[in-house]
Formats: sequence, structure tokens, C-alpha cells
Amino acid sequence: MGAPVVHFEIMGGQENQLEKFYAELFGWKINSNNPMKYGVVDTGGGPGGINGGVGANQDGSKRVSVYAQVEDLQAALEKVEKLGGKTILPPTEVPGGPKLVPPAMSPDSFQESRLARNSGHAPVRGAPFNV
Repeated sequence: MGAPVVHFEIMGGQENQLEKFYAELFGWKINSNNPMKYGVVDTGGGPGGINGGVGANQDGSKRVSVYAQVEDLQAALEKVEKLGGKTILPPTEVPGGPKLVPPAMSPDSFQESRLARNSGHAPVRGAPFNV
């Protein structure tokens, strides 16, 4: 079985700078009316599209994260290690959502690969967290 991409995050900029940029560029609908000011993105892609999130990082850093859905998080993490990568943090439960793995480092030190367990929940939708 493959591991479909189920969510993305584009973090950086200041305040709602990225929201304005991507909304104007692609026509994305972005709702950041939440306590974390996390921009929940509806790309308008329909059933085959992938939604995500945009916003400013509290620490001022910039990152792009791609979430892949897997059946077995532990097996996927073991494979990360076997392939020369490194698990940075243990899996995290998102309240009301899926169990996630924060960044796993690939052999080339790219830190923004993430995994989500196939749980039947909407992937990460509006789950505000930074790692």
C-alpha cells in the first residue's frame, strides 16, 4: 500500500502574510478564526485535492511540512531508522483527530516529513501545533 499525502503546512512570514499571499495567488479559502490564528486551508480541490494550513511560526522560523498517511506508525518509524533517517519526537495525539508523528529526519537532514495513522478522522484539519 502507498502512503497518500493527506495534509500540508506552510509556516513562516508574519501575522497573516502567508494567508493573504496564497489566497490571492491560488484563490484558497483560508480561515484563521481560532485562538492560534492557524490558517486552515480549503484549496478547493474537491475529492482529489489536499487541504492544509498556513501561518506564522511563533519562533519566526519557516518550514513546509507534508503529512503522509500510514497504517502503522511504529512500523513506519522503524523504516525511517532502517533507511538512515532519525525519529526526532514520539507520536502525538491530536485532540479529536489522528495520531501524528512530528518530524522525522531523512538521511539528508530534511526534517519535515510527517506521518499520520489511518484513523478515519479528517487529517489534522485545524489542529494547531508546532514542533
